[in-house]
Amino acid sequence: MWGSPIVTDPVLQQCVHPECGRRYGLTEVVFRCRACGGLLDVRYDWEKLKAPSSLSFFERRWRRGSSSREQALDVSGVWRFRELLPFARPEHVITLGEGQTLLQRADGLAPHLGLSAGRLMLQYEGLNPSGSFKDNGMTAAFTVARMLGRRRVACASTGNTGASMAMYAAAAGGGPPMQAIVLIGSGKIACGKLAQTLDYGALTLQIEGDFDACLRRVVEAADRLNLYLMNSMNPFRLEGQKAIMYRVLEGCAWEPPDWIVVPGGNLGNCSAFGKAFEELHTLGLVARVPRLAVINAAGANALYKLYHNRGIRWNGGHWRRDAVDAYYAECDATGRRARTLASAIEIGRPVNLSKALRALELMNGVVRQVSDEEILDHRALVGRFGFGCEPASAAAVAGLHQLVREQIIGRDERVVCVLTGHQLKDAETIVGYHAGVGARESAGTGATPRAAGPWSNAPRSVPDRLEDIIEVLESAGPENPA
Repeated sequence: MWGSPIVTDPVLQQCVHPECGRRYGLTEVVFRCRACGGLLDVRYDWEKLKAPSSLSFFERRWRRGSSSREQALDVSGVWRFRELLPFARPEHVITLGEGQTLLQRADGLAPHLGLSAGRLMLQYEGLNPSGSFKDNGMTAAFTVARMLGRRRVACASTGNTGASMAMYAAAAGGGPPMQAIVLIGSGKIACGKLAQTLDYGALTLQIEGDFDACLRRVVEAADRLNLYLMNSMNPFRLEGQKAIMYRVLEGCAWEPPDWIVVPGGNLGNCSAFGKAFEELHTLGLVARVPRLAVINAAGANALYKLYHNRGIRWNGGHWRRDAVDAYYAECDATGRRARTLASAIEIGRPVNLSKALRALELMNGVVRQVSDEEILDHRALVGRFGFGCEPASAAAVAGLHQLVREQIIGRDERVVCVLTGHQLKDAETIVGYHAGVGARESAGTGATPRAAGPWSNAPRSVPDRLEDIIEVLESAGPENPA
């Protein structure tokens, strides 16, 4: 049945394209508009739902919890903001304590990126139960799956999505486990992420092709077999990911920073952040909206190419889809595929492109690309100050450094970099960097391979003699660190 443009429920799904705007009921399972093919938003009638009058309302959550259900919801860094995510009743929520992440000051790192001390903060999403930001969205999407009575869930994955989905399916909120089906591309997943997916019992299919091929096939399979799709084209995934910005605001005493910097892969996070600030500003809960910087890897830079080389903009919803289709056709004709060592963002056709363009317009955003060498060097630099992250996360840090050098971001502006995943997600790449082995070239940019980066920290071979060990330790004392 076609969605009706006259759905009047306080919570509904709506096509993102203003010229269409077709509406669907909350429980309709639809991931693209049946009228125009556009993505869907979850939309709220806030007058009927009575949103909080101030963000400080949420501070009370840390001091209360009259029942075990309320306590579980208040511990979650997603569901303690449930008045801003009013699509589910508490009894339906599936939570594993996701979102217990804190905004971290990075005073030691800031000067290396050209910022003043006290101006750089890191939102470290690697502290989520599965080790990545994906848990914010999965708790929301699985809650809806439970509302719908679904028992089979599916996704295409470069690693983190599959790991998170498999974890939530296995837990299933204390009930019988759901079946998780994960499609991965050939040689396109880090071992740490694959290990999680397998350990949680997901049926994992490795197909010939890249992530974009996997996504195409899983969408087809979901439609044929009535699977519930868990990729970020599911609008409830992005509803959960909005909570990352709520926690950023919480860490900033409810005052928005000047900039949010985030890696760009399938563009779900930046899309969710834009929607979060759109709603908060509309509700009068924030006085201003921060600027947004989305950072691509140079070898997986569809957004950068479209935004800078083709001039594609949201334009109030009238973006040039024909020009985007032409770009993808050119990629197919020339055999161009995404290729980067930052496997989590190795995506050639980002499904949330339209929503990302909208977020960039709303947040007066910019788009940049960084090489694999820059990603790996900045990932190691982050590690030197105690904030381990996977390579994709470091794209945000490298992009921030570039924007400071360009004087787009001022040294005294308040900046939040979102670190999307834990460093142990891709341990083999990290060890290879420090040991000086493995590919060092920047995918798609023709940069010259390099034996070791400026922050490499290779292990040293020392004979089993105390004198030799002492000699090395003395030469690498606090005044001459390794």
